[in-house]
Amino acid sequence: MKFICWTLLAINAVLFAFGQGMLGNFRENEREPARMRNQIGAENIKLVAARPPPPPPDTTAEVEPVAPPPTPVLVMSKAPAPAMPKPEPKPEPKPELVACTLVGNFAPPDARRFEAMLAPLALGQRQTRENVGVPEVTSHIVFIPSPGSKEAADRKAAELKELGITSYFIMNDNSPMKYAISLGVFKSETSAQTLLATLTKQGVVGAKVAGRTSQASKMAYRLRALEPAAKAKVDALLARFPDQQARSCK
Repeated sequence: MKFICWTLLAINAVLFAFGQGMLGNFRENEREPARMRNQIGAENIKLVAARPPPPPPDTTAEVEPVAPPPTPVLVMSKAPAPAMPKPEPKPEPKPELVACTLVGNFAPPDARRFEAMLAPLALGQRQTRENVGVPEVTSHIVFIPSPGSKEAADRKAAELKELGITSYFIMNDNSPMKYAISLGVFKSETSAQTLLATLTKQGVVGAKVAGRTSQASKMAYRLRALEPAAKAKVDALLARFPDQQARSCK
């Protein structure tokens, strides 16, 4: 404190000496009061005492400690779970195709009708037509089965003559019916059965009716890779032909 006071006194002395030099000599006519009277509006100037310097800070006072800012703490956040990929939509199952269907044994007129009905299905190369030989009953025979030898057949023929039946002949061809005695051949089975009934009344024993077959040329349609809907349409068309049927093939 003493040092500060001495310092202030020295500063005032310097300022006073400086003021003497700036304001002139301290002669009576040049002293500060006279000069101030010579100035215009001197009555408005007031002398203000110098403001004392502020007291030095009290180093003995306790200073409230300032808390340091909190140290930032790095907090590791939990990593987000990886996004699960969206499941791809499952493709719709393809309909099971019918590999091969063989339709009918059509006579030529019926084959043309059936083929015209198939046209709207537009099967293209999946549809083929083929000729097939089908055993077919073409006639019906009334006969007495073979007795096993020519001599036995001759004895049976003699019995027929005694009953008044003359329309017959012994079959000599190399077939399962060799030495059988034919009594009549008819186109329809009904006519054959009528003759058999008549012969039975006349006393003929052991006569019967059988169909005679031959290879007939027919037409069949081979259909491949049919969808279920197409197969159902084919079955509906086939229902218009009661004598025909569909069967699986390779």
